[in-house]
Amino acid sequence: MAEEMKDLNPHLFNLITMFASSAWCQLGKMQNPMNGKIEKDLPGAKMTIDMLVMLRDKMKGNLTKKEEEIVASTISNLQINYADEASKPADKQSEKIENKESEGHSHDCGCCHDGCEGEGNENFNLDRRDFEKLHK
Repeated sequence: MAEEMKDLNPHLFNLITMFASSAWCQLGKMQNPMNGKIEKDLPGAKMTIDMLVMLRDKMKGNLTKKEEEIVASTISNLQINYADEASKPADKQSEKIENKESEGHSHDCGCCHDGCEGEGNENFNLDRRDFEKLHK
């Protein structure tokens, strides 16, 4: 496991995580850390995802296999979630955010029942686990 993390530049990982966190917030999947609210900014999310794609394209050939996998999975997860959010009618998007805020949800955990333990967006947590391994 430590060998696997050796192939991962921590600065690059932090940069990708920073962009991904911003995109998850812009998609309304996580609380905005500045104000604690769930907000949706799909044009902003698209721009953030496009920046990650541009970085991937510019870094092509200069990444380790592990770095390529992390960048590709991060972009893929964000693109899938963006497509899902963009396909929802505008009134449904705001209704979902309002319901989550009133229920105390800070992310899109996908549950629709009381007593949610809210483990967070699993796609984001996959990359987050790699981050936690780096900083042990």
